Amino acid sequence: MTTALPDVIDRAACAGMDAADPLAAFRDRFVIDDDVIYLDGNSLGRLPRATPPRIAELVAQEWGRVIGAAPGEVLVTDTTSVDLFKLLGAVLQAEPRRRVLLTEQQNFPTDLYVADGLTRLLASGHKVRAVPRDALRDALDADVAVLTLTHVDFRTAEVHDMAALTAAAHDAGARVVWDLSHSCGAIPVDVSSAGVDLATGCGYKYLNGGPGAPAYLFVSRRLQEQLGNPIQGWLGHESPFTFVSAYRPAAGIRRWMSGSPPVIGIAALEVAIEMFLEADMRRVGAKASQLTELFIRLADARLTRHGFEVASPRDAARRGAQVSLRHPDGYAVIRALIDHKVIGDFRTPDLCRFGFAPLYTRFVDVWDAAERIVSVIESGEHRRAEYAERAFIT
Repeated sequence: MTTALPDVIDRAACAGMDAADPLAAFRDRFVIDDDVIYLDGNSLGRLPRATPPRIAELVAQEWGRVIGAAPGEVLVTDTTSVDLFKLLGAVLQAEPRRRVLLTEQQNFPTDLYVADGLTRLLASGHKVRAVPRDALRDALDADVAVLTLTHVDFRTAEVHDMAALTAAAHDAGARVVWDLSHSCGAIPVDVSSAGVDLATGCGYKYLNGGPGAPAYLFVSRRLQEQLGNPIQGWLGHESPFTFVSAYRPAAGIRRWMSGSPPVIGIAALEVAIEMFLEADMRRVGAKASQLTELFIRLADARLTRHGFEVASPRDAARRGAQVSLRHPDGYAVIRALIDHKVIGDFRTPDLCRFGFAPLYTRFVDVWDAAERIVSVIESGEHRRAEYAERAFIT
């Protein structure tokens, strides 16, 4: 259960919350510059201190050593895009009479690209049906083979009801593929209790696996023998080191392997995953709720009068570990904040996005970030030409 915030919030109150935080000690396990407030956790997490020596150990000595899910249902391999292609392709291949891949119009763009490319490749009458979020249930008809959604909206942090939508898809005879990239490591996820069929997600956001960290995929045990990996590679073979010409899929989750795994990247991700197992995702999720609630309260009290609008759900149960603020000069604000050592990011057309990774973000960081946003706006610094000009889009 989430602990309520104090009635009166100031920096001293935030420091008191940090002192009582059961996750506070985890912050020391990351490489951190205390002068920088890093609120970009859902784009790239911080580096765990144990990762460099773990990789060095692996490279020097261990080349032979090779998430609510049950053992044997998760595989760390490839990228989110490749894994999504595998999972969607497997379902479409297994359901030849159903040729619609259903998604929402505001899904993560990469997921839309993969879905579109896959249906074009199949060239058998398959098509993507992208509908508004509130029309998803009505769009689940007898033509839909698979519903694919991102669990937490990358723009607003709104959370889909995973269990309800999965059940609705099953009632319509369809499978579901969930993208967990913006939720795993930030809020509790239980694919087993939600009845999830298939899922994937990246390892470099809240999971802190580092740049280029491998992704992971989940295949429910009940489907592992029904579905086939469309990217048949040697490590997914029943006997990979016999090098026979004919492909025979391995049993269980290993059939979803294709090529050689990113062993060093997996070792780096392993360091971060061990911390989450120790921390307990219920506590991580509770702190994420507190951090985002604190930032929303500060935004209401101090930022709305400067043209900011909270774009994320106010109901904590429907919110991931980020808060997005709309502002007409949002891009310039984010660029100016970087010079004030607050690292957020921007999403078109007007969203200032701040991610709150619970293992290393303090409550005083939230307070100080709000202070610096106010300072940037009141000084007019964001109106400087070099900030206002969009030299690039993040």
